[in-house]
Amino acid sequence: MIKRVTHRIRRIGALHLPPPALLAVFYLGTILLGALLLWLPVSHHGGVGPGIAIFTSTSAVTVTGLALVDTGAAFTGFGQAVIAVLIQLGGLGLMTFAVLVLGALGIPVGMPQRLILREDLNQTSLSNLTVLVRIIFTVALICQAVGALLLCLVFVPQFGWNGIWQAVFHSVSAFNNAGFALHPDSLSHWVGDPVVNLVIPALFILGGLGFIVLGDIYQKRRWHRLTVHSKLMIAGSGVLIVGGSVLFGLMEWSNPETMGNLSVAEKLWASWFQGVSPRTAGFNTINTGGMHDSTTMLTMVLMLIGGGSTSTAGGIKVTTVAVLLLATVAFFRRRTSMHAFGRSLGLEEVMKVMALTTISMLIVLTSIFLISISHDGQFVDLVFEVTSAFGTAGLSRGATHELDTLGRAVIMFTMFVGRVGPLVVGFFLATRSTPRVKFPAGQIYLG
Repeated sequence: MIKRVTHRIRRIGALHLPPPALLAVFYLGTILLGALLLWLPVSHHGGVGPGIAIFTSTSAVTVTGLALVDTGAAFTGFGQAVIAVLIQLGGLGLMTFAVLVLGALGIPVGMPQRLILREDLNQTSLSNLTVLVRIIFTVALICQAVGALLLCLVFVPQFGWNGIWQAVFHSVSAFNNAGFALHPDSLSHWVGDPVVNLVIPALFILGGLGFIVLGDIYQKRRWHRLTVHSKLMIAGSGVLIVGGSVLFGLMEWSNPETMGNLSVAEKLWASWFQGVSPRTAGFNTINTGGMHDSTTMLTMVLMLIGGGSTSTAGGIKVTTVAVLLLATVAFFRRRTSMHAFGRSLGLEEVMKVMALTTISMLIVLTSIFLISISHDGQFVDLVFEVTSAFGTAGLSRGATHELDTLGRAVIMFTMFVGRVGPLVVGFFLATRSTPRVKFPAGQIYLG
């Protein structure tokens, strides 16, 4: 058996496909397999066709959370378990699980698998990848187990033994920043519950920080000893969490469609929850369709930024925005290099984040254009839907259920690219060639 698995692994490594392409193929294969399982009669109570199955599978593997049907009502316990497994696979990374299985079977991880794992974990080095895999699984299992135990305090008294499964499902969904819930109104029923409002955000904040940051904090335990990446992630996340929560509360405090009819305590909890959730978590405790346009814009910005690199979150990442801001400040101060927390950042980082941001904007704008062709008259909701799909956030203003075939295809593609990574798309667009002819320098007037 082990020889057979080893032979298949070697065949995969022998394929003449670049690592980003193989990674995309693996994710696509998982989506198709998940769709097949969700389409089986044992997975649903009826009414789930192949279109809904593949959309749900795509949303689960890409840890987005957009859904065409009520997950808790449409799918059986088996179907919900399939969704939870797909969320776990997509959130922690397919190659992460593959490396764990290979290690359990005693099969050494070769260079082809390390290259794919490097792309899956968004790393630039091949060293210490197996150590990072162990850190990822340790952190994930501990966080999700503790989260499930705490959520049992809320769900078990209300739903009995089924509350245990609800606690496990929502813990997995929260840590992986998926946003899938087993209730039609997400978590709105618990808008004022302290346990839900603390445990769920804690899970998706930990998952969204990134496993490198969590491992760095565990090993160093002192601010001055942390890497510049960890410092940028922690500082940037803190600003976004505080700023998002405060702004959301100020803009929605008196809105009768969202928070206007809540008590003061519930308004504070809702402001905190909705200020954090858009950064790819996808849960909601208020009616997102009733938000003001200004709050909708704030939410879209947070969804687009997302979480951290090597995390369960999506978006263009907090560090990407931080490097862009640092480069802008360096330009206006006429500096030739960037500095952050006593460390300098080179031109390569700027070029990478510029490429990532440019490709991301092109994908989002193209998706908005395509989806608006057959959905006229609801532009804000469509822009919100596309941004949520690309940021793998899962929040919606109600447009998901009204999508036609083209709209669903566009959203699925956007979710897929948002998870696998815009740089994978950029890999296919880029050409590797050494210029044979050098041209004299030219000048372009900018601004």
